Formats: sequence, C-alpha cells, structure tokens
Amino acid sequence: MQTSQQDTLGVSEKEPGLRYYLSREPLILTLLTALAVLSFLGVSELSRIYHAQLQSLGNRWFTRGVADLKQRQFERAVSEFRTALLYSRDNYDYQLDLAEALIGMKRLNEAYAYLINLWEREPENGLVNLELARIAVQRGETERALRYYHNAIYAIWPGDQEVQGRNTRLELIRYLLSIDARTQAQSELIALAANLDDDPSMHATVGDLFIQAQDYEHALAEYRLSLRLDHQNLAALAGAGLAAFELGRYDVAQHYLQAALAANPNETESSERLGTAELVLKTDPFRRGISVDQRDRIVIEAFDAAGERLKACPAAGISKGTALAAMSQLTLAEAWTKLKPQITVQSLRRNPDLVDAAMSLVFDIERQAKAACGPATGVDLALLLISKLHEGN
Repeated sequence: MQTSQQDTLGVSEKEPGLRYYLSREPLILTLLTALAVLSFLGVSELSRIYHAQLQSLGNRWFTRGVADLKQRQFERAVSEFRTALLYSRDNYDYQLDLAEALIGMKRLNEAYAYLINLWEREPENGLVNLELARIAVQRGETERALRYYHNAIYAIWPGDQEVQGRNTRLELIRYLLSIDARTQAQSELIALAANLDDDPSMHATVGDLFIQAQDYEHALAEYRLSLRLDHQNLAALAGAGLAAFELGRYDVAQHYLQAALAANPNETESSERLGTAELVLKTDPFRRGISVDQRDRIVIEAFDAAGERLKACPAAGISKGTALAAMSQLTLAEAWTKLKPQITVQSLRRNPDLVDAAMSLVFDIERQAKAACGPATGVDLALLLISKLHEGN
C-alpha cells in the first residue's frame, strides 16, 4: 500500500517535466526544421559556388581555345578545349569547337566521333551538319557530303539563318564544281539565284559560278541584274561580256566588253575577247544588215585567210573535206586550189551559191587546221567561231 503511494507520488513528480517537454515540442521542431533548412541552404550555396567556379574555369579555357582557333593554332586550341571539358564534360559548345580544332589538325576520325554525338543530340544544328559535310568531303564521301550540306542549308542557325543557309549553299556549289558535277551545281545555283536580295556583288558572284558551271544564259541574266543595281560594277561588265561571247552573241559581248575596258583599260582578257568579237562581226558574211558588196568582199578575205592557214599548217591540207560533193575526193588543199579562181567579185555576183561553197570550204579548213596544228588565233579563230554560229544552216 505504501509502495503504491510512492509510485503515485513519483509519477506526479514526473508529470510536470513531461508536460513541460510537450509544451515545448513545437518550438523544438521549429528550431530543428530551421537548422535543417539552413544546413540545406548552406550546402546548396556551397554547391552553387563550386559549380560556378567550375563553369568559370571552363569558360576561361574555352575563351582561350576560341582565340587560338581563330588564329589557326589548332594544337593549342585542342588542348584548351579538352581542359575546358574537364570542368563541363557535356558542354555542347565546348565539344563543337573541339571538333573544329581537330578538323584543323586533320584528325578527322576524332572530330567525327564528337560531331556525330552532337548530331544525335541536335540533328537540326546547322554548324554540326556543315562540319560533318566537310569531313565527308575530305573523305571523298560525296553522297554523305551532299546529305549533310542539304541538312545544313535548311537547319537551325544562330543569328541570320537566311545568310547562313545561303553561304552553305555557296560552299556546296563550289564543292560540286570542284568534282565536275556541273549539272547538280547548276540546279543549286538556280535555287540560290531565286532567293537573292538586291546585292549587286552577290549577283555578280553567282554569275561567276554560273560561268564555271558553263551555264552562260543564267550567268548573263545574273550579271545584268547586278548591273541594274550598280552600273559601274566592273566584274559584272566583264562577266556579262564573257557570257555573251560564249553564247555567240558577239554584238552584245562587244557592248559589255567595251564598257568594261572603258572602266579598266588594262583588263587583258576582256581586251582579247573584245578583239575577237569585233573580228567575228567584221568577218561574218552571213550577218544581217550587210550589203551584197560587203558580203562578197568578206568571202574573198575569208577564203584568202583559209589559204594562209593551209600554208601555215600543211597537215590540214592533206585531209579531205565535206564542203562540196564534187570535191569530196579532193584534199582540202586541192579543193581550195581548184575553187580559188572562182572566188572573185564578178563570179560571186553571178553565182551567189559560190558564197556557201566557199565558206563551207573555209570552215572545213579551219576546223581541220585546229585539229592538226592546235588552237587558232586572230581571223582564223573568228572564222571558227562563225562556223559554230552557222552549223546546220
């Protein structure tokens, strides 16, 4: 009985302490929670500072690498980009610039490994596709190069996407021309020309590329667009003269070449081309608008020039021509000698058919002389060009 009373007194004595603890429990929990939050914030801040330091170090090495890459110090750039990646292993820009530096060092396999990984992460990235195209070019993988070039043309680019796409297409065109894929280059050039703005130098550049692709009609059109925007564009004047010359439009060529030489009298190629164009216009007996007297005089001069060509190139004279059925069994030298007495003003006036016969023989001689003795010059070159103008007539 006494023990029971003592137990009761003990519990009663403990109850105030328990009640005190229970009354303080919310405060304690609040303090513990605050400590936990402060600890978390402290750890987070330390983590943030740590990662900021890593990012700062990575950016510092990356900046050095970019500077060396611009200076084409590829080996140093590779080392700096690799160091930057130690601080940010998955950084897209670090890996991309490292791949460019590796390409500069011709370490294509390593560069390709980085680029293909980046392409899998962002297949629409323009620069990644362009670099993959360049690697394919160096490896001689034409189909793969074309695929990546086209991806890059229509890909996402930072900054002016239209300009980047245009520049990529220009690079593709130059590549196609370098492998003599002229038909594909012409198609790409037509697509490029359809989307050019009013930049006279760009139209002239595209005209130059059309010339390389041997598409003289489109070249002339581009040069004319350039000249509408800048009448004094010397490159466009000379280019238009060349394009018109190759198209056999010698009067148009003369107009542009004269203008080009007026702007730059020392332009040798335009000067030579103009001289030939003027000779063609002067030496063509079939040109519209000339009188019969002019025509006959031109035929006589052309026939004499062909005779001189035979003297300078005897090997041509032993061949047989196709000018006249009656002379088909004769050598060109024999045919020329037989027809020579008839090539007079009086004979040509009485028998206009002699004009065609004489000029057909002249053309045969000039073509055979070129094959036997090499390229023609002067009036002989003009006669060859005239023969092309009237083939099939």
